[in-house]
Amino acid sequence: MKPSKRLDLIPPYLFAELERKVAAKRAAGVDVISLGIGDPDRPTPALIVEAMQEAVSERETHQYPSNRGRPDFRAAVSDFYARRFDVELDPATEVMPAIGAKECIFNLNLAFLDPGDAALSADPGYPVYTGGPLLAGADPVLMPLLREHDFTPDLMAISDKDRDRAKLMFFNYPNNPTGAVVRPGFFEDVVDYCRATNILAVHDNAYSETTYDGYRAPSFLATPGAKEVGVEVFSWSKGYNMTGWRCAAIVGNAAAIDAYWKLKTNIDSGLFEAIQLAGIAALSPDADGDVKEMNALYARRRDLVVDALRAIGVDVKPPKGTIYIWAPVPAGFDSAAAYCEHVLEEAGVVISPGGAYGPNGEGFFRISLTTPDDRLLEAVQRLGRLAG
Repeated sequence: MKPSKRLDLIPPYLFAELERKVAAKRAAGVDVISLGIGDPDRPTPALIVEAMQEAVSERETHQYPSNRGRPDFRAAVSDFYARRFDVELDPATEVMPAIGAKECIFNLNLAFLDPGDAALSADPGYPVYTGGPLLAGADPVLMPLLREHDFTPDLMAISDKDRDRAKLMFFNYPNNPTGAVVRPGFFEDVVDYCRATNILAVHDNAYSETTYDGYRAPSFLATPGAKEVGVEVFSWSKGYNMTGWRCAAIVGNAAAIDAYWKLKTNIDSGLFEAIQLAGIAALSPDADGDVKEMNALYARRRDLVVDALRAIGVDVKPPKGTIYIWAPVPAGFDSAAAYCEHVLEEAGVVISPGGAYGPNGEGFFRISLTTPDDRLLEAVQRLGRLAG
């Protein structure tokens, strides 16, 4: 048996490797606290679970779903975007369900990239922004996200050669892994750039509902002209504690969504309709209280971690969005990987090395806030003792 050569192009998936390390340590009897993976520790809100329980008992949900999605699902997404972002979407042509944001982002690579093409990919960024183009036979072109530029890329630094062969641009705000929110004017810059270059802008909107300190994240599609040049991938995973449900939607440019649909009809049979019905419940105003409650919890955890890191001399800024803390590696370590390995071996705490998200993540590490309060407190106390 010989696997495809394309698998040689990509490294092991970061979170799969983290899970392997945690399992090995725990098998050896180590009390490991993992702050590596962003998987909410609280259950999915009851109203969503109840909607799913009712939907799964309905006979109509047991058959093949349409890739286009249920009309009521598409209408619910359209209504939510109008209410939440002041964005008008045609539910017939500008909304389509996806089996999670990861699937959607990857399949956009297959739908739009040919060998020799390129995707402009935020670096550091979600690994699928770079792995997807490689598996599609194309090339990722890294757009550095630097602290001095508020973790937004300099579009004018992209070379003419890379610009001319690029067909996609991947970006994400609030940002994973840095926790940055979009700087004023950046979305407008993306629209202008993509209009001039005929590049499809793909905004990964996974964290818009997870924000703090009164900040409300905008949709890229609220930018004038954005629907002419781009799409947005909205995910239920983080904001509604639905990571395992694999519920997402692609919204925006109708022609791009039609190309995605054409590919999808040859790959899968659509999102299970009971999950679509649960997704409708999540987008109702009745779920707003659950979202606010989760954000208050994460804000408290954020402050706990930031205070602990500052106490050991780490220069860290509290993020206004996402479920992550992005912090510089303390002095005395050659790399983020070396520091994270040290923390795992000496403190039994898993944190993610920034370099795993791309070369420009080197020098940083990421902590996820999706750990129960008592274990999170224990983890930061261990880091403090390690520094002392």
